[in-house]
Amino acid sequence: MDLVKLRKAVKIKNINWYKHSLERMMEREIYRENVTEVILKGEVIEDYSEDKPYPSALILGWINKKPLHVVVAWDAEKENCNIITAYYPDLKHFRNDYKTRKK
Repeated sequence: MDLVKLRKAVKIKNINWYKHSLERMMEREIYRENVTEVILKGEVIEDYSEDKPYPSALILGWINKKPLHVVVAWDAEKENCNIITAYYPDLKHFRNDYKTRKK
């Protein structure tokens, strides 16, 4: 995942918001501004370079001192960021750092 290009696309609003992701975000009270902030300032904690049709990644960021995960896919041909989903991670599935999955 080319984080520099991904962030550039987000800055110029070259973002594809999937209907499914917007529905989940509404249910979880996550706003577009939260998602873009996580992409621009967060860190990639899992890289899914082999995903098809586009490589994707899980990014961790913090909104109002609360962890937020965003899954994005990068369309290199269109230089476009695709928002797959966003959610607040919990300690049932992640360790206290919200980066490491529990086994």
